[in-house]
Amino acid sequence: MLKNKSAQKSQVSDDQLAVRRKFLTSLLAGSGALVLAACGGGSSDPASPEAVANRSRHPGGASSSSGTSSTPAASAPAATTPASAPASTDGVLLDTSFGVTGDGTTNDRVALQRAIDGSVGQILLITGKSRIDAAGLDLRTNSHVRFASGASIKLLSHNTDTYEIMRLADVDNVTLESPYLDGSKELNSATSGEWGMGISINGATNCTITSPTTINCWGDGIYINNSDQNSGVYSKNITVNSHHASGCRRQGVSIISGSGITFNTPLWENIGGTQPGAGLDIEPNDNTAVFENISIVSPTTNNCAGGGILIYFGFLPGPVSKTVGISITGHTDTGSPGGSFNVQGLHLNGYVVNGSITSTDPVWKTAMSLEDWDKGGPTVTVTNAKIG
Repeated sequence: MLKNKSAQKSQVSDDQLAVRRKFLTSLLAGSGALVLAACGGGSSDPASPEAVANRSRHPGGASSSSGTSSTPAASAPAATTPASAPASTDGVLLDTSFGVTGDGTTNDRVALQRAIDGSVGQILLITGKSRIDAAGLDLRTNSHVRFASGASIKLLSHNTDTYEIMRLADVDNVTLESPYLDGSKELNSATSGEWGMGISINGATNCTITSPTTINCWGDGIYINNSDQNSGVYSKNITVNSHHASGCRRQGVSIISGSGITFNTPLWENIGGTQPGAGLDIEPNDNTAVFENISIVSPTTNNCAGGGILIYFGFLPGPVSKTVGISITGHTDTGSPGGSFNVQGLHLNGYVVNGSITSTDPVWKTAMSLEDWDKGGPTVTVTNAKIG
């Protein structure tokens, strides 16, 4: 179970924080990537140690928020059975049958949650342009939600650094088709924080998301981690096809922990506003994380402040030995200020972290950066790279 911010900070050494601050500052300053360079140089990050220690953490609920939110804690309405059978088309239930207006103005969150709860085991079709408050929506085991062409969900004005537009928490067998989710960062009056997610996946299994679009999120387009509620439960067998993230402040995607995680042909672009600002950040919170069979196929990154793909393992080593398996094939970075591919931050300190990280057939604007990496850790191999 994820710990609160102060508890997380206590597990991170001052040396780790100093290295992390130095590296992020150098990236965001546009210093570029260094091939197999040792970590060094750069000015101190103005962010506080606590902010850096927790900048990739998801606090696991509104109770861990900064306290500035005017939005009530996220809670799903109880499942409600409509008074009459909902309308359907060829076995598809329409959201309007559950009272969803989709008029681009009305707060449809309660009606949408009712529709999700009332369509388990069937296909729910989102038909209009719905607006919701920042409490977000909970998918259920065996949910199948499809967005019609032009349909979307966009947050109303809010004041919170913590939200999840759609949550897949401890669920199994969820299918999402063409979700279009807008985090409305321009309507957020919060001034700090980084935990506003388009799709949050925590301890879910056997889920497929096809052609998702996540834009303007306060944090990440998609966030994948362990269960918030059940210790030792991590997300497994998650497939995301053709993800497009744009305008998100922290990441296009964060993979904090998971097994059998696959992204096929994603586009992560225009990412930045808080650290690290990567297209994809693969980064554990602590020694409970797993990175087994992570496959990133033909990703494209562009204009990502903290780099196209970033792997940081500073918080992974611990009493439980880890074997890492991360495969990236056909990565194209068309130009990111923080570099194309950055791997860094591993100090074993007597613990065991092994396995492999591979990038095959990349096309990068800048050469990879491998910095501050313990040679006893996972091998990092790049094959057939084209630079420039």
